Amino acid sequence: MLMYMIARTHDMAAITALTFVVVMISPLPPLSLATILLSLLANQLGAIAPDVDQPTAPFWRNVSFGRLFGPAATRLLGGHRFLTHSLVGVALAGWLFGLLLQFLQPIMPNVQVEYVWWAFMIGMISHLIMDSFTKEGVPWLLPLPIKFGFPPLRRLRVTTGKIVESFVIFPVLVILLILLCTMYYGDLVDLFHNKPIS
Repeated sequence: MLMYMIARTHDMAAITALTFVVVMISPLPPLSLATILLSLLANQLGAIAPDVDQPTAPFWRNVSFGRLFGPAATRLLGGHRFLTHSLVGVALAGWLFGLLLQFLQPIMPNVQVEYVWWAFMIGMISHLIMDSFTKEGVPWLLPLPIKFGFPPLRRLRVTTGKIVESFVIFPVLVILLILLCTMYYGDLVDLFHNKPIS
């Protein structure tokens, strides 16, 4: 039986979390359109990044070399729900993604990479939070071999793809996103109207 959230739930959780953070810290400094678009992409990459530790993850299914490298990545990262589902894994992924952004910065002069980095991190953290609601839990404090979940009683947690995830959690995330976009419409539109600082 699968014990991890399905990809669309992680995607929705990541964009909802990103929108929440943006409206809570508004007004943001002027952002370029390239920054906004890359931040949205990075957020969605962050949402699936922790699952690179399983060969059937969406990331490996959508790249041509996935069948070759997916199983190797699983072994290297210690299996599913291990390194990439911990605070150590989040810090490591954040460091690697930061290096990638620094490397790409010269060919992306109009991108404010610090916002792209934060969007990625919000996606990753939202993934771990959502997986904490599943029966298996998450080893937040690795190397401590304890998987934390909410609620503490395992039998009360979510089973992937079942009624609670499909008809409660996912719709609630959609409603939250719609409410945030409706209530803070002006702040979100301003992100596109402001001219970036040169």
